[in-house]
Amino acid sequence: MMMGLRNAVCALGSLVLAMPSPAAEALDKNYVRSLAAPGRTVLVIEYYDGKQNVVRRQGYAASGPFKALSGTDFRVHETMAIHLYGVAPCDGEMVNQRDGFVGRCEDYARQQLEIMLKNPKVIFCRAFISEEKAKVQNATCYGYHYFPGSLDSVSMFEEQLVSLGALRLEKIGDGSPARPDLMRAEQIGRKGAFGMWADPRTKEP
Repeated sequence: MMMGLRNAVCALGSLVLAMPSPAAEALDKNYVRSLAAPGRTVLVIEYYDGKQNVVRRQGYAASGPFKALSGTDFRVHETMAIHLYGVAPCDGEMVNQRDGFVGRCEDYARQQLEIMLKNPKVIFCRAFISEEKAKVQNATCYGYHYFPGSLDSVSMFEEQLVSLGALRLEKIGDGSPARPDLMRAEQIGRKGAFGMWADPRTKEP
């Protein structure tokens, strides 16, 4: 069940927009942790203007995980979804014997996104204000996962999915990556032969 998040979206102060620039280090992870609510998965979206100022925040809470619609999209509510910006699965099919996967690249990516959406306490997304009214909003998102005694982590969805080889970087018109901040993550996936990179048939987009 989805409902508006009350009193969870508070003043954050000045942050540098991490989409799509390499300013992810500016994320206030303690702030993201502070948004957690018992028994709920909290989603907060911050909207930025062209001067990198936060101009609006929107909060949601759900009693269960948010649903992956594809390898790059997940549903917020019935009429809105988030699209992870600048990344995409490989084309066609892939084989990864390490993970026991044979099938479509899209299905592999969706499985990995579903895993990331399964247990986060908080999902924190950043988007430009121009995305606010869109049914599918381009954003960069982070997940706060906490398991007592074993895990307390805030990490970017795109960075994790790219380093795992579930997604790769999209290219813009001149052939350069849409997300240069994730080039190192893609190198990790390639060198480790993770995900799609375990299949020698995987080609550049």
